[in-house]
Amino acid sequence: SVTGVQTCALPIYQLADTGRGFSFMSDGKLDLRFNPREGQPAWRLLERLSEEHLADILYQYGEERYSRRIARRIVQQRARQPLQTAARLAELVRACVPTAKARKDRIDPATRTFQALRIAVNDELKWLEVALKRLPDCLVPGGRLAVISYHSLEDRRVKTAFRDDDRYEPLTRRPICPSDGEVASNRRSRSAKLRVARRASMPANVP
Repeated sequence: SVTGVQTCALPIYQLADTGRGFSFMSDGKLDLRFNPREGQPAWRLLERLSEEHLADILYQYGEERYSRRIARRIVQQRARQPLQTAARLAELVRACVPTAKARKDRIDPATRTFQALRIAVNDELKWLEVALKRLPDCLVPGGRLAVISYHSLEDRRVKTAFRDDDRYEPLTRRPICPSDGEVASNRRSRSAKLRVARRASMPANVP
């Protein structure tokens, strides 16, 4: 963490933890929390939230076009049997997304749903905004901050902070994206966007 800010970083070993639900093939509980000791696991959200609320989360945090269809199926499924594992949720979501759409996207149809639930469970966007407000105070004038985001919701907030906060001087007009070669060797980098800003000099009238 930085000056008390909860980090949103997800170490690689967590992605491989089959007991946390980050993998679509996991038969463990659908948790998705970075810190298992805080907050509610994703499977509990799926049990208690209304269909409308679930649809809103999938649309707002996952930009999922079929959010209402997926939310309806989740509610129908949980009435028969609890939906508690990543593998079962991924299977349900895939059945809701048309095959042609899935092929066009070139990502697993469950990706956006899992992203949305993970963001909701960890309150990721709030903590990112908190970090972007506090981090300039951790830098000396001229110090640089590099932020890698992995979806448009994060990148939009980083771009806005770098542009609107006078303590930042943006150094990247557009985000730096991975090359084809890097994506080929590291599939997880395909959606990464890097932005860099410099800590602005303190105004002359500030002691």
